[in-house]
Amino acid sequence: MTTTNPTAPAAPLAPPDPERIAQTVATRLPFRGEMTALSALAGDASNRRYFRIALKGTPSALILMQLADPEGFKKSEEAVSGASAQIAELPFTNVLTHLQRTGVTVPTLHYFDREAGLLYLEDFGDLTLAEACRHADRARLEALYRQAIDQLALLQVKGTTPPAPGCIAFHRRFDVPLLMWEFDHFLEYGITARVGQPMKPADDAAVRAAFQRIAELLAGQPQVFVHRDYHSRNLMVDGSRMGIIDFQDALMGPATYDLASLLKDAYIELDDAVVDALVEHFLDRLAGLGVKVGDRAVFRRLFDLTSIQRNLKAAGRFVYIDQVKHNPKFLADIPRVLGYVRRNLSKYPELGTLRQHLAPYVAELQSS
Repeated sequence: MTTTNPTAPAAPLAPPDPERIAQTVATRLPFRGEMTALSALAGDASNRRYFRIALKGTPSALILMQLADPEGFKKSEEAVSGASAQIAELPFTNVLTHLQRTGVTVPTLHYFDREAGLLYLEDFGDLTLAEACRHADRARLEALYRQAIDQLALLQVKGTTPPAPGCIAFHRRFDVPLLMWEFDHFLEYGITARVGQPMKPADDAAVRAAFQRIAELLAGQPQVFVHRDYHSRNLMVDGSRMGIIDFQDALMGPATYDLASLLKDAYIELDDAVVDALVEHFLDRLAGLGVKVGDRAVFRRLFDLTSIQRNLKAAGRFVYIDQVKHNPKFLADIPRVLGYVRRNLSKYPELGTLRQHLAPYVAELQSS
């Protein structure tokens, strides 16, 4: 099954007009500022571009988000699933408005220049959670991750109830078709494109049947607000605050999804004991926010299955970004995410068949 339509990469965006930006800063924001410098920032895997605007006074800087297409930037590059929401609004601004009501730390939008496709945002600085933890001792690392989990619990609880029909996230969800699209994305790129040939029919059938069972289990869980990319490079350590960015693809899904994204991260690997403690901390935080927590062992199994799904999808996505977008910088992270999958497949005897049929095509899933 073909899950994507590889095409030539989009033409590079023309740099934004510094004169227009300086004029906007001087006349259109809630405060009057004077731009002193404009510098490009390293981007992510999306088609957006980011810049830092240095200012005189306070605030001393803003983040400028440049959209790839001001008119057409209303759809995620990746598949979404669910009812078509009649919301004629940029997903980023739509979800931002909803999240501002929850108490989580998201950037203030000072101005949206729709004609130019430029958003003037609060600057959380350059220190991601990944970078903050790179040389941190264990106590500091665990404190930062507990803070990230506190934000996640608040995002999940306050972001879900009461429902917000005006937020696009409530009109799309992680249902079986979307979960299977992500599994197929792995098969297409993580195996066929990476290895150079598809699986044999018998292996393909067995693997897809196992993926279908996992997808049905995850889709059958209670639906909560899901960021969809809640990981250490989308969390900014800004002094005592932890800011959340890159939330425009939010949707409804299982409570384990963002937690698996955070704790089984492609960019920073946590010790198993730390993961165990942080899963418990998350459940404690949910209970403190009034959410009834059931059998914790059952939750942990769902967390591990979600991690398998999320990490396989990530591995396929990283190959896709290399082969279609010609950006190889994520390839080095594939062994880490597939290592998580190998350990989780070994943890549950009922997943032995899946591993048996999948491992011959994925070296990282084979016994070390």
